[in-house]
Amino acid sequence: MVADLTRPEECLRAAEGMECVIHAAGTVGAAGVGPSAAMAGITLNLTLTANMLEAAWRAGVQRALVFSSSTAYPVVNRPIREDELWAGPVFPGYHSYGWMRRYIERLAEYVGLESGLGIAVVRPGALYGPRDNFDPATGHVVSSLINRAVCGESPLQVWGTGEDIRDFLHVRDFARGCLLALEHKADCDPINLSSGVGVSTSELSRLILTATGRPEADLRFEPGRPTALGYRVLDITKARTAIGFVPQIALRDGLTEVVAWYRAQGGTTARG
Repeated sequence: MVADLTRPEECLRAAEGMECVIHAAGTVGAAGVGPSAAMAGITLNLTLTANMLEAAWRAGVQRALVFSSSTAYPVVNRPIREDELWAGPVFPGYHSYGWMRRYIERLAEYVGLESGLGIAVVRPGALYGPRDNFDPATGHVVSSLINRAVCGESPLQVWGTGEDIRDFLHVRDFARGCLLALEHKADCDPINLSSGVGVSTSELSRLILTATGRPEADLRFEPGRPTALGYRVLDITKARTAIGFVPQIALRDGLTEVVAWYRAQGGTTARG
């Protein structure tokens, strides 16, 4: 069934008869997305999530999965745990989006307490995989770099200094973790889902060039281009112990797979 989830009654019709709902509708933005586009995304995400939670409540759904975000965390230079969300303010560059995700968690907690609906809340790290947005102007770092590398850009342009560190998780590992959370942690107790292994943008770029068959290509770092905070890695101890989540796809293997998929779709032109 296709429904306009900005309309509460359509959302309710879509939820009726369902046992579980996975709320994956929404929008995300990259480092180069401007404030007006970011505001539109915040409004849409809040609207869709509120409508989905109300519909699941009214329709008697048993369990729901809600996505939060690692952007809601404060700034630390080590892997961050779930219980540290309120230890400090959101990174200024994530202010609007991060606080929106904090509010969504509180909204899910309210609905869960009042309705008895079992809600799993997951906080993803940096995700990548097939069917991503590969436009360098609006995509995230992995897909943007794959686009540029596959089209033969030389030297490969890398936004920032190359020293930013993230932990990257393949979307198949993420999907498996989401199902585990929905089954074992539908108690509004948030859980990190990522690899837990920090990788610099420079190292990531080299891995992508290797996956495209250009390991010796030059890199050109662009410190003046938009980037986000310098370090964000998630502690996944809770995911391991609470739901048995262990990432299975190594970054090198995952990037090789995504490059092959992107080429098979005819992706050869860089934009942005």
